[in-house]
Amino acid sequence: MARKRFDDSSCSVARALNEVGDWWSLLIVLQAMYGTRRFVDFQQELGIARNILVDRLCRLVDNEVLRKVDVGEHGPRFEYRLTDKGRDLFPVVIALRQWGDRYNPSPDQPPLDLRDRPSGRPIRQLEVQDAEGKPLTVRDVFVAEDNNEAPSNGKKQA
Repeated sequence: MARKRFDDSSCSVARALNEVGDWWSLLIVLQAMYGTRRFVDFQQELGIARNILVDRLCRLVDNEVLRKVDVGEHGPRFEYRLTDKGRDLFPVVIALRQWGDRYNPSPDQPPLDLRDRPSGRPIRQLEVQDAEGKPLTVRDVFVAEDNNEAPSNGKKQA
């Protein structure tokens, strides 16, 4: 059965899921954020089947999340590196990690202790904020028909 595509969808979440919406793709991006670059290392770290890894790496390169770089001195040897587009997934991955730690924690290990490199302090929980930095919930936002619209009772919530 062919996978449904959302290229023409007006929903930006659906369009984003076209590019990185399966678990292997996001786990490959996560490994790339950890510094994994070589095919064999992705395969070893993730325990992913070779054919699936080939497919996901090709998709991530085609979607410009990763770029494939020839680093061979004595013949071809390739590495996969995050593009700016791929690095911009960092807050998404952190939000998923924090959500998973809260609602589906590992029974055997504590959550990873993520820290700010310069200060060594733990990072804060990610949150959606208004223009003044006040935290917002899903009930505090709405989808505007245009960018100048003020909230009203008839507006669709996010």
